[in-house]
Amino acid sequence: ARLRNNLVAQESTLGTRITYTDILVFAIARILRDHLKVNASIVDKEIKVWEDINMGVATALEDGLIVPVVKHADRKSLVEISKEIKTLVEKARENKLSGDEISGGTFTLTNLGALGSGWTFETAIINQPESAILRVGTITDRAVVRDGQIVARPIMTYSLTYDHRVFDGAVAAKFISSLVSALETPTLLLA
Repeated sequence: ARLRNNLVAQESTLGTRITYTDILVFAIARILRDHLKVNASIVDKEIKVWEDINMGVATALEDGLIVPVVKHADRKSLVEISKEIKTLVEKARENKLSGDEISGGTFTLTNLGALGSGWTFETAIINQPESAILRVGTITDRAVVRDGQIVARPIMTYSLTYDHRVFDGAVAAKFISSLVSALETPTLLLA
């Protein structure tokens, strides 16, 4: 939360207002570089690990859902990702997305945080032919124990839904562990 607040304060310098979705897409794309099995699909009954990291961003519309894709997200800066997501979401709401802008995804993020979904634990449906989707909820202060003391700390709920034919729970746990570490210590994303 502190990172985002600092980035929001720099909105005029950056030329965009950084959202949690932007930060998550940026972080996930970089984490996927080290967890390529998570960036895979089943193609013709074979597991295909994708070289490109193309992040789907689930976008709620009045009459449903659409998933625009940020292509090569791991090669883009946080500002580039932020601007592209805003453009894609605007085009989605105007029903002006091209076929290329909604295809080729290799991993999807669905962020229900802005909708107030803090402690609901729904299971997101995988956007086929991808093998995984990460659902995140609202960041809220929760009681946690740190150094033997109960303290309030901002907590984000999340749920990774994945195709067990492509990767197993150990791979999923390592991916989530890396993502949590990166989000808790954002300087790791710069290494």
